[in-house]
Amino acid sequence: MKQNILNNYVSTNDFPVITRGKRKYLTYEGLEDSYVYILKKGIIKTSIISRDGREFNLNYINKMDIISLLKDEYSQFANAPFNIRVESDTAELYQVDRVRFWKDVNRDVDLQIYVKDYYRTRLLQSIKKMQQMLMNGKLGAICTQLYELYTLFGVEIAEDQYLIDFLVSNEEIGHFCGINSASSVNRIFQQLKKEGVITMQNRYIIIKKLDVIQENVIF
Repeated sequence: MKQNILNNYVSTNDFPVITRGKRKYLTYEGLEDSYVYILKKGIIKTSIISRDGREFNLNYINKMDIISLLKDEYSQFANAPFNIRVESDTAELYQVDRVRFWKDVNRDVDLQIYVKDYYRTRLLQSIKKMQQMLMNGKLGAICTQLYELYTLFGVEIAEDQYLIDFLVSNEEIGHFCGINSASSVNRIFQQLKKEGVITMQNRYIIIKKLDVIQENVIF
């Protein structure tokens, strides 16, 4: 998406910036809210909770982006579509009145382009997530999440070796893949370690064979 459009929008308006600490929730699924939130700095996670209490993670976001889905233009309040939780030590977010945001969109062609791109990208991500969940098996789903972590947080530390510079537990990875059994995730991780695909260092994941990870991903 055209990142400069969003940058220009927030830099030319005096929106309040709110700060939240690690593991603090910005909003909860179904909670009425009157704001659109734009991530300024930090890392946040979006997730939903099933009726039986199981969590399904949707995305990590670590760069400037709209982090709440945009519903109709006219209601002052809208129900939050998912939980939003801070995963970095702190996160800073622009807080924009949602009615004002839609008025700005309607009179700014560039912002309209950004919002259309936003919806298009989210739709494609949702379709891809469904494909990976339904067609890829547990190993493929976990490799897909490892590849996503690599694209977001990967740092090359040696030739063809990448540190995932973000602490994430096996349980959290399982929640991205619809795997609620910790033993299933651990078993797959042990398999990947045994095959020399990944290793662990001070609880951080290091990918040693990115090509093997990619072989198990549906692109």
